[in-house]
Amino acid sequence: MSSDPSTDRLQSTENLTASNSNDSEHDADNSTGNSANQSSSRSPDDQTKPNGEPNQPQKSPGWVRQQLEENVPTILVAVLLAFGVRIFVAEPRYIPSSSMEPTLQINDRLLIEKISYRFRDPQRGEVIVFYPPDQPAVPDSSKVYIKRVIGVPGDEVAIKDGQTFINDQPIAEPYIKEPMDYTLPYAANQSCDSCVDLGEIDLVNEADGEIRFTIPPGNYWVMGDNRNRSLDSHAWGYLPAKNVVGRAFFRYWPIDNRAGTLKKPTYSNLEQSAAAE
Repeated sequence: MSSDPSTDRLQSTENLTASNSNDSEHDADNSTGNSANQSSSRSPDDQTKPNGEPNQPQKSPGWVRQQLEENVPTILVAVLLAFGVRIFVAEPRYIPSSSMEPTLQINDRLLIEKISYRFRDPQRGEVIVFYPPDQPAVPDSSKVYIKRVIGVPGDEVAIKDGQTFINDQPIAEPYIKEPMDYTLPYAANQSCDSCVDLGEIDLVNEADGEIRFTIPPGNYWVMGDNRNRSLDSHAWGYLPAKNVVGRAFFRYWPIDNRAGTLKKPTYSNLEQSAAAE
């Protein structure tokens, strides 16, 4: 296993002026013999400063209060709406590491929606954002990660010969960067100091370390598409459903041929096997 914990986190990522030229000409045309009367009849706002500049109208405290009363509620509502959308509906995120290559590249910008999983469970093949469990292999469980769902509750999982098996079926994964070059660590292996506890494990072939395990209810098995550079379930175990933040569904930056909806892959052999049962 080779992963870079320090870069595997998903980062997250907003006077009034007037022209007096006509009035000046008018004043000049009518200034003969009437300057004193005109000066005395001007209102305070029309008086000029000693240097010849006109006085600016003074804004009263009542005007300031009126502006506050009119604009502050609008600003507050906008802030609350933006906050509510981010918490309950969707939020933008960017990719800081290579753990999801080639599907997601460093500095890709994504939209994470939070509505779907209020009505259904995450599905195999979907890319999700989550908080990793508090395990020794996780440097900071307060930072969100992004991985692909590989196993769902009840699935029997095995990893051997660089391939993932679900319910005895090898799954086609054209989205991964390269085959896995590791064997799965688990708590029963006494030589592994940082192995994860996978619960009930069925040793299929103890000679070569091949193991099978069943994902318990309320948990998922998630992996990065760049398998050999991803800190994921193979390092820290099952992902509790309560840790899921949302589903990555749209890449909006950069604007290139990869921009658009993140499509969920199909696993035809698993679907056929399930239908046969």
